[in-house]
Amino acid sequence: MTMKLGIIADPDVQSAEWAAGKGLHYLEYCYNVGADLDLLEARIPELKRVYADHDLHLGALGRWGEDKVGPDGELLEEGRCNTRRLIDIAAALGAPVFNTGVNYVRELTYLDNLNAAVRFLREAVAYGETKGVKVAVYNCDWNNWIREPSVWRIVLEAVPGLGIKFDPSHCINVHHGDCLAEIREFGSKIFHFHVKGTLNVAGEHVDDPPAGLDGTNWNAVLGLLYAVGYDGMLSIEPHSDTWKGAMGDWGVDFTIDYISKLLYKG
Repeated sequence: MTMKLGIIADPDVQSAEWAAGKGLHYLEYCYNVGADLDLLEARIPELKRVYADHDLHLGALGRWGEDKVGPDGELLEEGRCNTRRLIDIAAALGAPVFNTGVNYVRELTYLDNLNAAVRFLREAVAYGETKGVKVAVYNCDWNNWIREPSVWRIVLEAVPGLGIKFDPSHCINVHHGDCLAEIREFGSKIFHFHVKGTLNVAGEHVDDPPAGLDGTNWNAVLGLLYAVGYDGMLSIEPHSDTWKGAMGDWGVDFTIDYISKLLYKG
């Protein structure tokens, strides 16, 4: 059982070479709402070349923030089309996972929102299966409400094949949950994992320093991931206004060294 350490990067040659220079072999692209899909499609050949040159692999592609459900509960064609195109791109670049979310429409009832989310996710999972790409819902609250246990227990049963993109910091900061309890319960459904530090003091969020310099018990997190059989990507996510520039680069190096020591090399 071998987890693969990588990092979120921009979808360009320079970022890929930067990651390779740090000894990493896995990348993740977060190609969020508003980002031009034509541009990403056009870069596929050069990205594949730099992967081959540096033994790099795309571990996941995702899109945060985009609306999927309209005010009447209909599935929005733009969101559906972009999802299919991004799954196509993920397949072309060899990414095994596509990460997505579903917006909550306040004009609708909870049940109507639930039914709309299930319709969208069933469609996305079915399309992903035709391309060899698994679909996961991110547990971030950016225009997404399929992000915590009470909803997962319903939606994961209603959408066979759907998984979770898990980030302990969102569990800790968004709904003040127990990330270890969530990993234990839903570990078999975790398709992709973010390594992002978070630091809270006296119940208040202070910063998101590099993982290993934060308040998350990463030893226990990794130990539990082994226990539930997770063997996917661990994707480092630099996410701090404090850790920028040379300091941020040192922080990435620190996290690579820190997490690498917790990984079984087998």
